[in-house]
Amino acid sequence: MTAASPSVWLHIGAGSFHRAHQAWYLHRLLQQDGPRWEIALSNIRDDAVPLLNALTQQNGEYVLETVTPTGERQYEKITSIKHIVPWDAGLTAMVARGADAATKVIAFTVTESGYYLDSDHRLDPRHPDITADLQGEARTLYGALRRVLQARMQVHGQPVTLLNCDNLRHNGERFREGFLAFLRLCHDDALLAWVTEQTTSPNTMVDRITPRPTADIAPRVLEATGFADSAPVMGEAFIQWVVEDNFAAGRPALEKVGVTLVDSVLPWEEAKIRILNASHSCIAWAGTLVGQDFIHQSTQTQAIKEMAWEYVTQDVIPSLSPSPLELEAYRDVVLARFANPYIRDTNQRVAADGLSKIPGFITPTLTECYARGETPRATAVLPALFFLFLQRWHRGELPYVYQDGALEAESWHRIMASPDALARFAADEALFGPLAHDTAFATLLAETVATLDEWAKVPQPVNE
Repeated sequence: MTAASPSVWLHIGAGSFHRAHQAWYLHRLLQQDGPRWEIALSNIRDDAVPLLNALTQQNGEYVLETVTPTGERQYEKITSIKHIVPWDAGLTAMVARGADAATKVIAFTVTESGYYLDSDHRLDPRHPDITADLQGEARTLYGALRRVLQARMQVHGQPVTLLNCDNLRHNGERFREGFLAFLRLCHDDALLAWVTEQTTSPNTMVDRITPRPTADIAPRVLEATGFADSAPVMGEAFIQWVVEDNFAAGRPALEKVGVTLVDSVLPWEEAKIRILNASHSCIAWAGTLVGQDFIHQSTQTQAIKEMAWEYVTQDVIPSLSPSPLELEAYRDVVLARFANPYIRDTNQRVAADGLSKIPGFITPTLTECYARGETPRATAVLPALFFLFLQRWHRGELPYVYQDGALEAESWHRIMASPDALARFAADEALFGPLAHDTAFATLLAETVATLDEWAKVPQPVNE
């Protein structure tokens, strides 16, 4: 590799979020700095093959449509993805790209459940996907990275940054602990030592609401740009990225394009997860219960907006204070973003993965309120909504298919069918940790469920 050759950012996870977020930042940097960094896009599973094929036909280029809360749309052709890594069952092309010395960052976007962590945030070795990867498969991020980094270690052993780009709290730390635990269970001592010494895993906070692409985006892109795009993506105009500056093999000059490089991402991460992510789920579950399809509809429903506002104001802000962020202002910006009628983000998308979101996004606030001697009435609304949501799922009454990587359907159907379903839900340690044994919490949850069950039976006006 010559000095002028670009460095490669290998991204695992060919979803819309990466293309609306990290790829946008690196595109903007490419325009400023020239071709010093370029993206190689890959995926662990075969569900992204149609997208990868479409991007291959377009030389990795596509149009990003952004829209403000007032309806102003902008269109930008993203050019930072220079390599489309073809999928195959053995992930051979991904392994080769990750092992290449030009690759300096291996980034990834997975859901909370994609880390396979238990209620103590440790790797769950009993999960069937982890069990399979311990036997040499590559169903999970851990199995895939093991193959990639084994090859890298054997070919040249140069360091590389392993970078989370997702909503897991303390994502770099928890990924790293899970990955090292996985390697220990594999008895792969050589790779364990190499990963420990030659990689870093910075914590990050990412933010841009990115709905699943819908069929109406491509015609707008064609009309606005003249480009017949087979893989357009859209997102809100707001974007944010906070990254701990701890890279093992150099990094792009991300600060030039608005990325915040910090020593500790914790204040931004906690504010985003508890204020934005948890409120988002609250609104999606509540909106679904009253028959609404879209996040903006539910946010514009006064009773639902008040649930989210009270949760943040009464319980989260006291938990996170003092903070370098203006938390009240952040709350108001978040709710304004959710009310954007042009995004048309679905309750289905945001309601997903509740079994991971309860312990990750919500239980810490419950716990901290009790520790302060306060009753978390506003926060209890969120798990109560999710319980009612699970009831509808169990009865087949949801208007859509519920997707949850942590959902063991047979087990949860048994729980929800039992006469003491709510008591069993409240006593679930995986969801509520030590609060699972707290009678005061169980009583609070039961009271809140009863109130919300009655509320959900009444039609809710939308303030559109």
